[in-house]
Amino acid sequence: MPQGEHIELHRKRYGRRLDHEERTRKREARAVHKKAEFARKALGIKGKMYAKQRHAEKATMKKTIAMHEEKDKKHKADDGKQGSAVPAYLLEREQVERSKVLSNTVKQKRKEKAGKWEVPLPKVRPVAEDEMFKVLATGKRKKKQWKRMVTKVTFVPPGFTRKPPKYERFIRPTGLRMNKAHLEIIGIKKNPNGQAYTSLGVITKGTIIEVNVSELGLVTPGGKVVWGKYAQVTNNPENDGCINAVLLV
Repeated sequence: MPQGEHIELHRKRYGRRLDHEERTRKREARAVHKKAEFARKALGIKGKMYAKQRHAEKATMKKTIAMHEEKDKKHKADDGKQGSAVPAYLLEREQVERSKVLSNTVKQKRKEKAGKWEVPLPKVRPVAEDEMFKVLATGKRKKKQWKRMVTKVTFVPPGFTRKPPKYERFIRPTGLRMNKAHLEIIGIKKNPNGQAYTSLGVITKGTIIEVNVSELGLVTPGGKVVWGKYAQVTNNPENDGCINAVLLV
């Protein structure tokens, strides 16, 4: 193994901390205050260089924001358009029409943002960690308690291979593994309870899953067969023994 890859290897074997996403988010939120504090305290040539760098960053950011904002665009009115008759004293004056112009990228982002939360179940009950995992005591005297057994339904891909039982931290029981919700499940897109459960493939009420809809014969406007579509789970699979889901349009 090359030097310096021991961190990646450890991450592959044992995964990240359960609160990794939350810690990263907090670190990024604190970074703004740390930058401001450094800018206040930096003296001499270091302070000047830092101020110049921040000035360039802010200028770029303002340009980007201005580029994506709605703008008033003026263009000459079409004379031949019906219903645009003007009085005699305005005949020689050029007519100007105003229209709102919006960047295509911003339009696309707005559409995505608007459609992101249009789901059958916008709010679901959060699942506590104690309910999700059962602590397994291991070791000769059953003193070690670092293993967890998932008590909810999970999805694992077809070619899934378990880690050696000695090193497996999260155990997903075979009896609670499911790979069909009337249609074949391709993967887990998002579990509303957090990224940790999404990466483990846990399926609870409100989870967004990707299903194989090739059997339904759906076709795009371009004539291509639709392979996968997202669906939201509408029941508690661990209670019902099956997964009910609604396709998202």
